[in-house]
Amino acid sequence: MKCHYACRSPEHMFERRKFLGGLAGGVGAATTLNFSGLLDAAMPELDAAQKHILIIWLAGGLSQLESWDPKPKTDTGGPFRAIPTSVPGTHICELLPYTARQMHHLALVRSINTKENDHGKGHYCMTTGRRQEAVGEFPHLGAVGAKLLAPERSPLPGHIHIATGGGGGTSNNAAFLGPKYASIMLGNGAPPQNTARPAGVSESADKQRNAFRMQANDHFARRRRTAESDAFTSSYDQALQLMERRDVFDVAKEPPADMERYGTHEFGRHCLLARRLLEQGVSCVQVHHSNYDTHNENFDFHIEQLGEFDRTFATLVEDLVERGLWKNTLLVVMSEFGRTPQINKYFGRDHWGTAWSVVLGGCGIQSGALIGKTNANGTEVTDRQVDHGHLFHTYLRAVGVDSTAKFDAGGRGIPMADPAAEPIQELLT
Repeated sequence: MKCHYACRSPEHMFERRKFLGGLAGGVGAATTLNFSGLLDAAMPELDAAQKHILIIWLAGGLSQLESWDPKPKTDTGGPFRAIPTSVPGTHICELLPYTARQMHHLALVRSINTKENDHGKGHYCMTTGRRQEAVGEFPHLGAVGAKLLAPERSPLPGHIHIATGGGGGTSNNAAFLGPKYASIMLGNGAPPQNTARPAGVSESADKQRNAFRMQANDHFARRRRTAESDAFTSSYDQALQLMERRDVFDVAKEPPADMERYGTHEFGRHCLLARRLLEQGVSCVQVHHSNYDTHNENFDFHIEQLGEFDRTFATLVEDLVERGLWKNTLLVVMSEFGRTPQINKYFGRDHWGTAWSVVLGGCGIQSGALIGKTNANGTEVTDRQVDHGHLFHTYLRAVGVDSTAKFDAGGRGIPMADPAAEPIQELLT
C-alpha cells in the first residue's frame, strides 16, 4: 500500500533514491583506494560456516506503538490491543499475530534514541552506525558484511538489495570499501540488469568476444596494470559469472506452495527471493517494504502494511529456522526512526527518533531477549538507552567480527564501528 499522506521528504520513498549506473559500470567503477583488508591483525577468525546478514527495511518509519512496543489504554496508545507472544511476559501489537508465535526466535530492543527525525539522516544512521558528516561517507551494513563475510571467489554478489518498483543497477553505499561491495539492486525482484545475453548475439560469438577481451586484458596487464584496470576486468568477469547463475534470481523456480505461504503480493515474493539468495550463498540481502510514513491515518495504514508484513515475515523466520540458516544468519528489522506517541490532528503519527524499537534474531543473538523499555505512554526511554552506534557494534559482533577492528583505506585506519559506542552485550550469545 502506498501512503499518499506521507511527508514530502525525497528520502521517504525508496524509489526516489538515486542509484548509479548499470551492473558493469557499478561493479567495475574505478577506485584509487587500495584495500588490503583489516589493519587489526588480532581480529578473530570467523566461524567455518559462512555467515549472512538479512535486513528487512520498513521504509518511512514503522510505528513502534502499532508493532513492538504497544501502549494500550493510554493517551498515546491508539485503538489496538497488546497480545501475548511465545515469550512469556513479552507482548506486541495485535496487528502481528503470526509474528507473535515466532518471538521465541527473536529479540526486541525497545530503547532506541538516535535523536534523529529526518528521513535521510535517520536512514544513514541506522544503516551505517554513524551520523552523516560532510567530511566523508561510511559504508552500509550490507557493504561491510559483503567485505567481511562473502567468500573471496563467489560467483554471486555479496550485497543484494531487493527493491520495490522497477529499475536496477548498483548503489554507491559502499563508501571507501569500493564499488565491489556496493549493493546490486533487484528492481521489483528481477534479476540484475545486463545479465542476459542479447538476442542478437549467439553463444559462440559471445565466447569469441570474451576470449578476445581476456587476451587484450592480459596484454595490457603485462605492461600497464593498475587498480583501475583490475577493477574493470573484475566487473566483466563477475558479469559473466552472474549470467551463468541467472536462475538463482528467479523466484518463480520456487515451489508454488511456498509462493502461496509467503503471499503473492510483492513483499511476499521478495522475502521468498531473499530466502532463495541466502540458500545460494549470498552474504547480505536487504528487503524493502514501503511505506510507513503515516502522518495521516496512521492506524488504517498500519492495518494494511502490517497485514502484508506479518504472515510473510513469520513464514520467513520459520523457514530460516527449519532449513538450518538461522544459526548463521543475522536478521535485523529496522526503519529510519519510529513514530510520535502523540497522535496528530490527522489521526497520524509524525517522525520520532527519541524512543522506538527494532527487532533482531538469528546468528549471535539471544533468542527471546527483551532489551530496554520506555515509559507508560512511550514518550521516553527509561531503561538501557542505546542508539545506532551500539546497534552497529552489535551486528558485527553477532556475526563474529571484532567491532573495534579497522579497515585500511589507502593506508588510513578507519574504525568499522563508532569508537564512542559499544555492543549491547546482553543481546549477544
